[in-house]
Amino acid sequence: MAYKDRIVMSIGGSLIVPNGGIDTKFLSELNKFIREQLAKNPNRQFFLVAGGGSTARHYQTAAKEIIGEIAPEDIDWLAIHATRLNAHLLRTIFRDLAHPTIIDDYEIIRKVSEPVVIASGWKPGWSTDFDAVLICEDYGVKSVINMSNIDRACDKDPKKFSDAKPIDRISWGNFRKLVGDVWIPGMNTPFDPIASKKAQELGLRVIILNGANVDNIRKYFDGEKFLGTVIE
Repeated sequence: MAYKDRIVMSIGGSLIVPNGGIDTKFLSELNKFIREQLAKNPNRQFFLVAGGGSTARHYQTAAKEIIGEIAPEDIDWLAIHATRLNAHLLRTIFRDLAHPTIIDDYEIIRKVSEPVVIASGWKPGWSTDFDAVLICEDYGVKSVINMSNIDRACDKDPKKFSDAKPIDRISWGNFRKLVGDVWIPGMNTPFDPIASKKAQELGLRVIILNGANVDNIRKYFDGEKFLGTVIE
């Protein structure tokens, strides 16, 4: 089937596996939302890219406790394997709708005919945000919905600075000044610097939304005013 409306969603691992364990409430709401959207629009196809969440951090912390410092590449690989576990959980939830193979190699452009496609991390050097951008490049998609545990991006880290101001709309040039150009394994940014560089080159639009607020996500899909950050 030739889908006319392809949607790429980068789903932060903090939503799938926060510190309290797997968030089945969030996953149930995501499951319901995706199925609702497909029922309303059969020409729509979803690419869901899973992040690593606290599973990745638990393994990274364990390695550091045992041997002290670990190589940056290993920090990334532990996170990548966590994304693959989370991706398989999504694949299980959407088994009746999803492509049978999880995308974990972005040098291969797969022919996918199912309405849901699940993807995970690939290799060290960036986060799954970048993998979501590569899917956009491969399948001709012009925007990424970046779902995380924040309402909007800010002009500085709100955990460190009480005067941080939320951003409604920002250009790629100004956003990249905030996140920089270097990927540091384990870093936590609204959209990673390597993904941001590639997204700017491709002319993509990125929408940052709080994945826990399904009503707000629905507003975005319905073309209504929503709470979030648009980068373009």
